[in-house]
Amino acid sequence: MKEEKENIINEDCVGNESQDINEDVKKTDSQPDNNACDENCAKSDEEEKANESQKVKDPLATALEEIEQLKDKYLRSVAEFDNYRKRTLKEKAELILNGSEKAVQAMLPVIDDMERAIANSENTDDVDALKEGMKLIYQKTNKILESIGVKKINTENADFDTNYHEAVAMVPGMGDEKKGKVLDCVQAGYTLNDKVIRHAKVAVGQ
Repeated sequence: MKEEKENIINEDCVGNESQDINEDVKKTDSQPDNNACDENCAKSDEEEKANESQKVKDPLATALEEIEQLKDKYLRSVAEFDNYRKRTLKEKAELILNGSEKAVQAMLPVIDDMERAIANSENTDDVDALKEGMKLIYQKTNKILESIGVKKINTENADFDTNYHEAVAMVPGMGDEKKGKVLDCVQAGYTLNDKVIRHAKVAVGQ
């Protein structure tokens, strides 16, 4: 009887010990590894810090990129303006030097006619023919001048206008009708594209 009781007690102890071991294993399995948790927490903290630092750097990098783009545009604009300025200065210089080219080319036929008239005058005594030739050359000259924008200022029966006329003489005693009127043109005046290039010198009634 004693042996049976001892066996029963031993079996209970073994059962209790195994139960305790299983419970300890379960507890051990159910409890998370503190070291692994610490490593994961540390990694997540580092990632958060990296993300935060990345968020802080992004606006700065964007601003630097925009500055570089604006700097590039500015340098290109300066270079283009400098090229434009040099080109316009060159064109202006050429215009000043060669601005009369059109007028000279237009007048060359008149010079040719004058040379022919002079050569023919040496071989003829016909005064009327010479006069007719001079009139034709004069008319041709006026047409050429008109084609390039040159016009003669009208002075016949015109009111005296300081914008177009220059009074070189004042003639008194001409009556009220002639007062302030152009009586005679001493030297013709001309305009170029409606701009006065030479005032007409006139005598005015006083």
